[in-house]
Amino acid sequence: MIIKSVNLETVCGVTSTLPVNDKPEFAFAGKSNVGKSSLINALMNRKAYARTSAQPGKTQTINFYNINNELYYVDLPGYGYAKVSQTEKERWGKMIERYLHQTRQLKLIFLLVDIRHEPGANDRLMYDWIVHNGYRPVIIATKLDKINRSQTAKQTKLIRTGLGMDKEDILIPFSAETKQGREEIWDIIDSRFCCNGTGM
Repeated sequence: MIIKSVNLETVCGVTSTLPVNDKPEFAFAGKSNVGKSSLINALMNRKAYARTSAQPGKTQTINFYNINNELYYVDLPGYGYAKVSQTEKERWGKMIERYLHQTRQLKLIFLLVDIRHEPGANDRLMYDWIVHNGYRPVIIATKLDKINRSQTAKQTKLIRTGLGMDKEDILIPFSAETKQGREEIWDIIDSRFCCNGTGM
């Protein structure tokens, strides 16, 4: 995918009205500090356009990035950060739920998990909830550069088992440092985008 232009077009808070877009949307969900902003930056071919933070739980909005004026990357609030109050967690959960129920252009959800660890309760809950809403998420196993190459097969199997993934579900190991996995993710976005009668 050739990235010609990137624009943070819409930022939606808890009380904001979600935009009615006429272009395909690809959403990114994941636990706080799992590397979501780093992944989105890599997919936008930008170093620091999506805000990364040393403070997990800081993303409190749904951010719509217009890519090439042809599609959107949708950055959903991170979940599972312990220092955020239960009330705040519920507000973020309702934001994500409202987006999934209202959007008409969502083509695919990418769910990010840390390849170094077995999926936690929040990851399993999010996976099951996405599936319950009628989507088959593509799993992105982030922080690939933090483990030895010999561990990759073991850790990806751990994630598949931990989430209860179906055999046909896609899992892509990804490294924000080396960009390994980026081409595979772009290919998936291209295939879903082109199925709508348009091309990159």
